[in-house]
Amino acid sequence: MSELRCLIVDDEPLARELLRGMLEPYPDVEVVGESDDGRTALRSIRRLEPNLLFLDVEMPKMNGFDLIQDLDPDSMPAIVFVTAYDRYALRAFEVHALDYLLKPFDEERLDRALKRVREHLERGDRGDELSRVLALLEDLGARDRYADRLPLRRSDRTILQPVSDIDWLEADGKHVKVHVGGKAFSIREAISRIERQLDPRKFLRVSRSAIVNVDRIREVQPWFHGDHVVVLQSGEQVTTTRTYRPNVNRLLDTP
Repeated sequence: MSELRCLIVDDEPLARELLRGMLEPYPDVEVVGESDDGRTALRSIRRLEPNLLFLDVEMPKMNGFDLIQDLDPDSMPAIVFVTAYDRYALRAFEVHALDYLLKPFDEERLDRALKRVREHLERGDRGDELSRVLALLEDLGARDRYADRLPLRRSDRTILQPVSDIDWLEADGKHVKVHVGGKAFSIREAISRIERQLDPRKFLRVSRSAIVNVDRIREVQPWFHGDHVVVLQSGEQVTTTRTYRPNVNRLLDTP
């Protein structure tokens, strides 16, 4: 079994210390160095030539993505991202990254990541990390394509309603009722069109006629035949339907 030469890149000293301690029991793993920022890590990678990088995503000055784009793609080490990203963003990591560790993580999760790295290196899949990261960046960049306000037209004026304050949206014929703080504003629009404007990390389609703000959910109660009742902080209740059941199940699943 070939040795894993690891470089730990994280701006938090405690996080680096914890990861180094968790790696000590592995006889085929050597921590060749640590870096607390992207620029230092870039120099260390060129000097130490690790074949595995534990890389924190969010760091000052040069983040993990910036670092990778400055590396030579022909000598790119295997990369395990260490991240505190939210659940929706983690779907992008699952698709495009070799692996990721969601802070805080345990020994079992680390062991699975190391196993995946070994398989990756044994297959000789080196050199594709840059394309993976570029695809990941494009996917994560989708967050900037969503509306942060919805125009609600009221007679002679238009209110620019912050979407973060919306509790839920309800289809009503050719209109959509936008529920905000106990009040409902009706706009002439298809709910599917509004759904495409909303960040799916924050707004969840739970039925053909309802979209709820995830941050406004107080609890989710089981209902008949595997469906659920979503109880909002306002006390309003929205029932899910079978077609959109997977959306709610993903919300309830733990990473």
